[in-house]
Amino acid sequence: MALFKRRTVGKPGEWYYCLEHHRVEEGPQCRAADRFGPYASQADAEQAMRTAAERNLEWETDPRWHDPQKGTRGTGNKTEE
Repeated sequence: MALFKRRTVGKPGEWYYCLEHHRVEEGPQCRAADRFGPYASQADAEQAMRTAAERNLEWETDPRWHDPQKGTRGTGNKTEE
């Protein structure tokens, strides 16, 4: 008998984007490592990949994350300017 059960049913209104199945799901149906969320609405979950891509692009083009002398990524510690 298992001591811990996998949570398969979420709270009403919790939405996730499953990275394995490439779809929006209500409640956590897949393991945590394979999903983004929770989101407040289905529409927000549908935009998960676009939001992630925009944030990645913002991070990759932020000069505070790169070493200006070598063009490589810095330590990852952003400083407020």
